[in-house]
Amino acid sequence: MTNALFSPLLLPNGRTIPNRLAKAAMEENMAVDGHLPGDELFRLYEAWADGGVGLIITGNVMIDHRAMTGPGGIALEDNTPIDAFKQWANVGRKQGAEFWMQINHPGRQVYAALGGKVWSPSDVPMDMGKHSTLFSRPTPMTEVEIHEVIKRFATTAIHAAKAGFTGVQIHAAHGYLLSQFLSPLTNKRTDQWGGSLDNRARILFDIVKAVKAAVPNDFAVSVKLNSADFQRGGFDSQDAKKVVAGLGDLKVDLVELSGGSYESPAMQGQTADGRTLDREAYFLEFAKDIANEAIMPVMTTGGIKRLAIAERVLSEGVDMVGMGTALAFNPGIPNEWRQRTNLNARVAEVNWKDKVLRGAATMAIVKRQLQRVGRGKRPKFNPSPLFTLIRYQIRFKKLARQYRSKYSN
Repeated sequence: MTNALFSPLLLPNGRTIPNRLAKAAMEENMAVDGHLPGDELFRLYEAWADGGVGLIITGNVMIDHRAMTGPGGIALEDNTPIDAFKQWANVGRKQGAEFWMQINHPGRQVYAALGGKVWSPSDVPMDMGKHSTLFSRPTPMTEVEIHEVIKRFATTAIHAAKAGFTGVQIHAAHGYLLSQFLSPLTNKRTDQWGGSLDNRARILFDIVKAVKAAVPNDFAVSVKLNSADFQRGGFDSQDAKKVVAGLGDLKVDLVELSGGSYESPAMQGQTADGRTLDREAYFLEFAKDIANEAIMPVMTTGGIKRLAIAERVLSEGVDMVGMGTALAFNPGIPNEWRQRTNLNARVAEVNWKDKVLRGAATMAIVKRQLQRVGRGKRPKFNPSPLFTLIRYQIRFKKLARQYRSKYSN
């Protein structure tokens, strides 16, 4: 199966991904002033480009600098200088990989410390238990604001294409804005944007249409979608099947299947509804079921760190294998797998009881590795979760103050 892993994948738009391994999106929070990519980010992506993946997907690039998932994030808007993005695209494509920009709006998943625009389909607040005050109550979006968001997604995609990226991934997973529209737990609207699944998916489908109408035909348009929210009463696998079918009608080039949200971080192997996920390839059972009916290529992510698991993903009928954390600790593992099939990626794990703190520490450890690689250092395989989380919080508060003073209005 190793030969299959390094075989090309032809996309519906005619472009070819050189192999079946993808660097999945991980938020870096490494922007320089102006929400732009800079030297450390270029160095990080050069490591992935040299490492041998066939597809590189950026950490999320925001369509509106007033609504960020965290300080130090990248934003690409109509008036954003494009030269730094051109340099980023050149770095990511230097070894022949396809390079897609993940484009996103956080909706209600905006930290209160940042301020800015906290929009959502409805005014349902975040439920993070004793940590809920970290987030502000969202404002239900007006019709005008919904159309503004649709236009912003298309605008960001246009500029990504001009910069030299070969595609975009529209983020409709992990509890961000488009995922909030899809979920009946967060979408309580009674107009054309809420109620039935067709209505809840309308904004996603309209964004796909707007993006495809605005970019060249050979520019990939993909979507990241939850296979399920893993919250009782939320968006489920049957909903995902129907949305994937609709995306097929729109001729989307690839769908990446993931799962969860800040409230139910299934993308870190944890769920709020009590379901147990596999230790690797968390969403494979959902992905293979959906891939069996999808007309476009399907990719899945979720804790993959062993070659045998990557091969199993392909054997189950899924077309692409997405890896995140494993590539933060070892950006070159695809090339190493070509030579050493018994090599497993090393990652750090956090086993704290508090679900929110465990997720925060895990995220902090991954981001620390990204920052180390960006500074030209080797990843650190045994970081202290407590020290790393404290260090991350100090950095977060400093960047949040800077963001709020400059950009939140």
